Amino acid sequence: MNLKNIRNTFLLSISFLTLSTPMSAQSSEFIGKQNIELTSDRMTPEALWAMGRIGAYAVSPDGTKVIYQVGYYSVKQNKSHHVLYISNIDGSDKQLLTKSKLSETDAAWIEGGERVAFLRGGQIWTMKPDGTDYKQLSVECEGIEGFKFSPDGKKIVIIKQVPSYASIQQRPLDLPKSTGLVINDMNYRHWDEYVETIPHPFVADVVDNDLLRLKDLLEDEPYECPVKPFGGIEQIDWSKDGKTIAYTSRKKTGVEYATSTDTDIYLYNVETGKTTNICKPADYKEPEIDPSKTMANNPVNSEENLKNNPGYDQNPQYSPDGKYIAWQSMARNGYEADRNRLCVYDVKTGTKTYVTESLDTNVDAFVWSPTGRELYFTAVWHGTTQIYSTNLQGEVRKITDGQHDFGSLQVFLSNAGMSSKSGKSGRAAKASKRNKSTAYQILAERHSMSKAAELYLVNPSLDVQTAEQHQQITDENAHIYSKLSFGNVEEHWCKSFDGKDMLYWVILPPNFDASKKYPTLLFCEGGPQSPVSQFWSYRWNFQIMAAHGYVVVAPNRRGLPGFGSEWCESISGDWTGNCMKDYLTAIDDACEKLPYVDKDKLGCVGASFGGFSVYYLAGHHDKRFKAFIAHDGAFNLESMYTDTEEAWFSNWEYDDAYWNKDQTARAKKTYENSPHKFVDKWDTPILCIHGEKDYRINANQGFGAFNAARLRGIPAQLLLYPDENHWVLKPQNGILWQRTFFEWLDKWLK
Repeated sequence: MNLKNIRNTFLLSISFLTLSTPMSAQSSEFIGKQNIELTSDRMTPEALWAMGRIGAYAVSPDGTKVIYQVGYYSVKQNKSHHVLYISNIDGSDKQLLTKSKLSETDAAWIEGGERVAFLRGGQIWTMKPDGTDYKQLSVECEGIEGFKFSPDGKKIVIIKQVPSYASIQQRPLDLPKSTGLVINDMNYRHWDEYVETIPHPFVADVVDNDLLRLKDLLEDEPYECPVKPFGGIEQIDWSKDGKTIAYTSRKKTGVEYATSTDTDIYLYNVETGKTTNICKPADYKEPEIDPSKTMANNPVNSEENLKNNPGYDQNPQYSPDGKYIAWQSMARNGYEADRNRLCVYDVKTGTKTYVTESLDTNVDAFVWSPTGRELYFTAVWHGTTQIYSTNLQGEVRKITDGQHDFGSLQVFLSNAGMSSKSGKSGRAAKASKRNKSTAYQILAERHSMSKAAELYLVNPSLDVQTAEQHQQITDENAHIYSKLSFGNVEEHWCKSFDGKDMLYWVILPPNFDASKKYPTLLFCEGGPQSPVSQFWSYRWNFQIMAAHGYVVVAPNRRGLPGFGSEWCESISGDWTGNCMKDYLTAIDDACEKLPYVDKDKLGCVGASFGGFSVYYLAGHHDKRFKAFIAHDGAFNLESMYTDTEEAWFSNWEYDDAYWNKDQTARAKKTYENSPHKFVDKWDTPILCIHGEKDYRINANQGFGAFNAARLRGIPAQLLLYPDENHWVLKPQNGILWQRTFFEWLDKWLK
């Protein structure tokens, strides 16, 4: 369905941050109105980008208020702006706290709730909770990227960049206009930047609204903390007495860094400066590693060495009583998609206990209960991400259920319990009254395929709760949702080619008519081991696909978490085997069982590993599809092996370097089935999208696929972003992405 042919029109009035006029901190003219003209009640790219995006949040020490961050995007000015709001914990009395022309982020309560600290312009500022009495706390030329106060507020850890010459030589001081880089080792670029600086944590005293005696925790060490590219202040925590800082670091450089996922938890003594690795023995010596052979078979991952935590260990959190440290832990080195477990470390004895072993899936966000006897965490299972609890003995309990995903969590004491706004009745109300004496609650971010992130209150003492039992306290985009119609999201199961149960989501167009036939898209997930749960995306948004008149089929194919380790791990070394059969099984099942799916108008779309899947299926789809779209996909796996900056990825997934003559059978299969070797079988129009700052999957992969299609005479288009990475982050680029995406599909499927 083409939007320009729909008759009903209306103006959608959307609140957004006015960035064009500089404003003082006390400006009252801050929120403006932008009229977005829509031709129907269907989602458009402009409406999607006009939505406010809930970010970080913090509950006050007394549990009565919450400060939260919202990001707004101006398409006209092609940039974003972030502000802070405050409300009562039940969502009432919402107030805008920050009104400057700069973004304000990362709010934290300090001084017992008397003041709030936050980041603005790369510096730490403080204010009263009513948004008055602004004071600048830091003056750092490099800029501050994150901070965390000690429990007594007398010290602070800040994150800022320091020069790094581990891989790229220092630029000659007498050649200030030279752009050349002299590179001596791997890890010279990461994600979307050349590695000439790395983050370090610094500890300082907080004295009279100033930071004094700044000390680098990793002074003279060429290592990162937090770990690039996505680590933040969550990788650092204070002990309850303020004498120790726990932090995450991968203490490697060059080839060792690029081929390893071995991060550890370190304890830094603030008084002595002594650092202790609590993941490994003091005399630990890493076994010799051949970086051209899969890490899975290297001695570093032997049964004996797995006791030394050679995989990812990150995000330490001290328990409220200071007796324990919990963190997320993966067992094996080199395997970034290993099962993320929750490890609890006894500070006194050094004993480690893994308390989520009974749940065969990943631990995502986690937080301690106020008593220190339980932890709450999120985990994906069967296509949704819910909240669970575990005690220190590893007894896991499910707390929530429903067609949604939970994200970050905070637990807080609240003697008032759930407010009357929650609308509880019956068993839930009785349970709430019964547990009022233990009153602590969870404030959590929740989203779904039909709703962007909002904040909700969850009572952890209740039995398994459905969505209706969670109290929503923010409603950032209600004014947009009220003008739009969304399609239903349905859960379907089918038998895989080998008789296993497989879940696939079906997203239907708004105002769906079951008697009609609809063009249908097969969505291919990236990762390759990231879940197809109830995620909301501002680019790969299923509701905007449905709004354009498409049915979307999104399978949880082999290789995705939430269905047990065997299902998840079966993709490694088998990228073109069972998971591709699963994709075709899912779309064939939809065509057979869902009469509204038009099997003569099928498209196939995906990004990253999903883009690789598109390139592969283009040569193996037996004329099922009439159009393909691949975003940032791997096309030539031999090239990909050495092109990607995180070499541990291809090392694990492909088994062997392509030049090894003694390759495993899995490695041979991988290289023999690289998509570029089947271009002779391509017969379907294809759109290739790539960012030139994508150092994860380099742009030459997209160039190769597009050029091959055109040389074959196949209709093809290349959408190239010189300034984007593995994602598309700029508003106007995002609008262009959506327009190009649907113009291509409409051309071949409508």
